[in-house]
Amino acid sequence: MHKDERNGNLNRKTELLAPAGSFAILKAVLNAGADAVYAAGDRFGARAYAKNFTEEEMLAAIDYVHLKGKRLYLTVNTLLKNAEIKELYGYLAPLYEAGLDAVIVQDIGVLHFIKTHFPGLSIHASTQMTVTGAYGARLLLEEGCSRIVTARELSLEEISDIYRKTGAEIESFVHGALCYSYSGQCLLSSMIGGRSGNRGRCAQPCRLSYGLLAGQETQERRGGESYPLSLKDLCTIRMIPELVKSGIYSFKIEGRMKQAEYAAGVTAIYRKYLDIYERNPGRPYRVSDEDYQRLLDLGNRCGFTDGYYRRRNGREMVTFQKPSHEKNTSITPLIHEDADGGNDNKENIKGILRLSINNPASLVLKYNGIEIETMGDVVQKAEKQPLSEKTVLEKMKKTGNTPFQFEDLQLEMDAESFLPVGVLNQLRRKGIDTLYEALLGQYRRTLPEHAGKSDASASWDQHAQRFEDETINLSVLTGTLEQFQVVLPQPEVKRIYLEVFALGQKRLCGALKGLVQRAHDAGKECYLALPHVFRMQEARWYEDHWRLITETGVDGVLVRNLEELSFVKEQQFPAHMVQGDYHLYAYSNEAVRGWRSLSLQQYTIPVELNRKELAGLDCTDGEMILYGYQPVMLSVQCLHKNMDGCDKVEGVSYLKDRYGNLFPVKNLCEDCYNVIYNICPLALFHQYRQIQALHPKSVRLSFTVENGDQVAQVFEYYRQALAGKTEKNGYGGKFTNGHFKRGVE
Repeated sequence: MHKDERNGNLNRKTELLAPAGSFAILKAVLNAGADAVYAAGDRFGARAYAKNFTEEEMLAAIDYVHLKGKRLYLTVNTLLKNAEIKELYGYLAPLYEAGLDAVIVQDIGVLHFIKTHFPGLSIHASTQMTVTGAYGARLLLEEGCSRIVTARELSLEEISDIYRKTGAEIESFVHGALCYSYSGQCLLSSMIGGRSGNRGRCAQPCRLSYGLLAGQETQERRGGESYPLSLKDLCTIRMIPELVKSGIYSFKIEGRMKQAEYAAGVTAIYRKYLDIYERNPGRPYRVSDEDYQRLLDLGNRCGFTDGYYRRRNGREMVTFQKPSHEKNTSITPLIHEDADGGNDNKENIKGILRLSINNPASLVLKYNGIEIETMGDVVQKAEKQPLSEKTVLEKMKKTGNTPFQFEDLQLEMDAESFLPVGVLNQLRRKGIDTLYEALLGQYRRTLPEHAGKSDASASWDQHAQRFEDETINLSVLTGTLEQFQVVLPQPEVKRIYLEVFALGQKRLCGALKGLVQRAHDAGKECYLALPHVFRMQEARWYEDHWRLITETGVDGVLVRNLEELSFVKEQQFPAHMVQGDYHLYAYSNEAVRGWRSLSLQQYTIPVELNRKELAGLDCTDGEMILYGYQPVMLSVQCLHKNMDGCDKVEGVSYLKDRYGNLFPVKNLCEDCYNVIYNICPLALFHQYRQIQALHPKSVRLSFTVENGDQVAQVFEYYRQALAGKTEKNGYGGKFTNGHFKRGVE
């Protein structure tokens, strides 16, 4: 953490963090003024289709940035399966030893693994972790993260709140593409095409055309505005003072798929204005129209937006008509490097060469706080022609293809001194090599002896005491009171989750007690399903009302994000009464252990793993979704507001894609966010025997847009599954197997 006061006393310079999709781009952005770069190796990065670094290139890049006095952060910001966790140690070990500065992670299993096996390696919590408040930030800091990359949806006030309450080192995006969904909360690409954003393979379906319907049978609204999910690119160059004062330490530029001209050009402009501001924070701050236009020319998507920093959401952020990325290819480059990153600026070093007769030649080199001395052959007294100062300096300053050049070389030489030119050259080479090793040596690490010895691949069979014919508990999620009423008398149900939005905040505390009692009278547990989004305002409301909620007799809570998990922990809510939902991803047994270390004992089994992958996962404390319309996007944007205006009336509309498929959309006005559901429900009744073989603790029926009759019909399908009488598909309507058979790459 950095403890400087971001509201004025800038004791630590703000970091400018640039993307590096290749070694050439890395060199270009550093020469353009980046303090640090983030890059991916050939595995586990959130841009799987980028031209990422080989291991050899990454090792060279680590040395290169350190010679420049800069930093390199490796993206391991995807969700890893069991087989991949086994490969993580071998992947990271050489980079760790070379001095890798930090790893950016999404997966709690990766976080847990790195903390265990790579001591001293900084861990940055990716924006894919969807940190939206102080609770989530505090949880991750306590778990070992050294930096929080905030969700892009946060306002300046919310970022300030995180910084004020946690002192976290905060990294936030300042320029580049925006996702329509909260990062890490989107399954749209995964569900419709098998390319998972959680695995770095997003197909960007948000950039395609859609219409919005008020109902399944009605006409489209605003038919000419056909790109309602495509957001403009972010540009905050005019907001630098506000961003710094809010507590942001690292300014992050998006664009690992972009070319060197874009990445370096954008970096150069942000470097210019960050320096202007930090040299004199009290002076009026202004960005020239020419520089703003240059940013537009480098690339934009239908113009720029300053994002969510000053607004909750809005149609002015959406492209609507044309989501294509535009740039002016005729602009004059801001950098002098060629496309291969050549013409690198060498590092300036200082030196003192001492040639004293009858003493070893001495070369002292100084750079960036490092000072070394190298000794050579004994200096002789010249028998014929002594060395001239000009000759000595000329030979010694020839640094060739090394990364250094002499800014200053002082010569202290006795008259009539003599050494062969070859010996001088050898001394120079030895000195520069020694300086190079000394400089990089301060970053090198040695792995501890126990590193790599893990139970990450251990079998969990000893935990699976259930048999395939054993009854699995049934939980049911209800999103409306009508659904709750239908579920109450169903004898198979052990637990009911009641969505908080089914009651709303005004009615919640008053009505919940009676509903809990009715569930208890029916012999069922009643859990409160907390919101999908839990930000500063929501946190404040729950802080004020938590005692009243617990006094209703509720048996537990369903938590959807890190904020809520941290919140209930800090409220000392019993861990055995907390159920984690599917967005608290547990793709591997290492992740299961990671969640247990955070006191999350009950979790929801991942929806992107196939049956074979699930067979290797410890499901004994897991709950598997058997039926339900899967949320594919959680967005702070509101389709209803952006297309028709905000009337604060909650309801269900339908997003129509180019094939005529309809995605149900709920606008939840109280907390102001949208949930977009898949076009048809997941239904795995015909796979029930295979699910039993996984030994989950429970299965879940999730009800969202269904009416009472539809809920009752789903229970009939469930009973047929229990009796082994399901038809081929086990469900009467259009449905999906999700990823139970196919999985994701």
